[in-house]
Amino acid sequence: EVQLVESGGGLVQAGGSLRLSCAASGFTFDDYVIGWFRQAPGKEREAVSYISSSDGSTYYADSVKGRFTISSDNAKNTVYLQMNSLKPEDTAVYYCAVILVPVIVGTTLISEPDYRGQGTQVTVSS
Repeated sequence: EVQLVESGGGLVQAGGSLRLSCAASGFTFDDYVIGWFRQAPGKEREAVSYISSSDGSTYYADSVKGRFTISSDNAKNTVYLQMNSLKPEDTAVYYCAVILVPVIVGTTLISEPDYRGQGTQVTVSS
């Protein structure tokens, strides 16, 4: 059974930083991407950042490029999202997720996650 457990959310002022962690377990597939999507009230799901299990390539939404960095520690089966220069519009619930077959249209990853964690709230005050 795939389990994804997030931690690290919280309240931060605009311009501040947070680091999210996702502890993953129960994987039985060889090739996937793991990372984060977010959802704010009344808004659609947005893929934020993912990293490939096979070659470490990364995806970032245009809205977070240059501010967020995804990384993984394979020994700990943990994925991190370092979020810098946070903006109020980054406020959302952030979910750790796994996608088995990622599909990118233009510059946007549109695939619905195959697995997701319970989510962690990130609130950025202005």
